[in-house]
Formats: sequence, C-alpha cells, structure tokens
Amino acid sequence: MPEITISMAAGRTDEQKKGMMIDITQALVKNLGVDAEAVVIQINEAAHTNKMKGGKTFVERYAAAAAAKK
Repeated sequence: MPEITISMAAGRTDEQKKGMMIDITQALVKNLGVDAEAVVIQINEAAHTNKMKGGKTFVERYAAAAAAKK
C-alpha cells in the first residue's frame, strides 16, 4: 500500500487539500496500478511561525513581500 506524507505550511482550505489528495491518489492508481483504496495520504501542516525558508520564517517572508508591494 503506497503511503504519501506531505509536509507544508498551513493555510490551504480543506477543499484545496482534498483536491490535491485526490489528484495524487489518481496519479498512483494510474502509474503504479494500485487500487485507490490502497492509497494512504497524510498532510502534516506547520504554522507559518514554525516553518522557515532562506533564514526567515514564513511570517517574516510574507511581511517582507507585503511591504515590498507598497
């Protein structure tokens, strides 16, 4: 049974996450020949204060991007 774990910053809607999981499930069914019932997908979400890229938290990155637009 394929198990997929996705780590990402929090903030997507339940509908967005469900759509992503459906698309991934369909890709595994198509490419691996497994039944959809065998596919397990788990999303691990991190608060923007707990996720960093390039030495800045996502909160800091979004604040800098908003300030740059002004």
